[in-house]
Amino acid sequence: MTPHYDDCGDVHEHPQSKYDQALAHYDLHLHDDQVADSVRKLLDQHKSDYDTPDVRLQLLGSLELTSLKVTDSAESILALTERVNAFADDNPDLPHLAAVCVYPNFAQIVSQSLQADGVEVACVAGGFPSSQTFAEIKTAEAALAIHDGATEIDCVLNVGAYLSEDYETACDEIAEIKAVCGEHRLKVILETGALATASHIKRAALLAIYAGADFIKTSTGKIEPAATPEAAYVMCSAIKDYFARTGTKIGFKAAGGIATVDDALTYYTIVREVLGESWIKEGLFRIGASRLANRLAGEILDETKVYF
Repeated sequence: MTPHYDDCGDVHEHPQSKYDQALAHYDLHLHDDQVADSVRKLLDQHKSDYDTPDVRLQLLGSLELTSLKVTDSAESILALTERVNAFADDNPDLPHLAAVCVYPNFAQIVSQSLQADGVEVACVAGGFPSSQTFAEIKTAEAALAIHDGATEIDCVLNVGAYLSEDYETACDEIAEIKAVCGEHRLKVILETGALATASHIKRAALLAIYAGADFIKTSTGKIEPAATPEAAYVMCSAIKDYFARTGTKIGFKAAGGIATVDDALTYYTIVREVLGESWIKEGLFRIGASRLANRLAGEILDETKVYF
């Protein structure tokens, strides 16, 4: 209970919200320097272990091929989807991509033209990338995308509400979007570059999870810094703590500026070492990227070519 003093000096108790009660079970007192040191040691000790052909194949199967440009059009998104189909047809022995991720107005184009088995149709929704719009529009946008064939939704945490400590508004918006998603996966983007500290990142991660996120995601890629290894480490630690308490596995998606295979190996190493191999095998690790796809496919196939 939180004490509140009225004008007469009498003390009244305000009940904690369900989100405050949930946070009370976790250690949120993190030190940025210690997090950075832990990440450096983890990567120094383990990253080279995962620099293998098998891991590259796993990375390919974890990749969400993303196009979120102001110049996107029906024609460009159709062409992208057709390249995904062609890659799957030409390389039947390789893992399929995890998803194609686009703006919600392109959900129907992708869903109707995508023929590669197992590839999800992911759409950003809910006022992407700022989350600055009416809550009703956020839920309507997600619902319309699903109606048009989206199988996964990526929405952005209301960072302004979160930083104002209005956790109920931030969480209730996520819960409402999850309600219209139903059984479809909801990935909540924390925009970790705007959260600044490890403590904020962990708190925001746990709030998003308790509000209904199936995945938590680093960044929109629209502000700097975007994804960082330190943010990923803290988010995976939050997922680990939540799993230890509840037995429920939450997915992790790294996105924002991940352009090279070496970058991808960094995030793979963090997930493997903090959460374990089961997260990879169960499809609970994703990378959202555009430039990475051609580079990763080129290394796997040992040729330089524009596949996507």
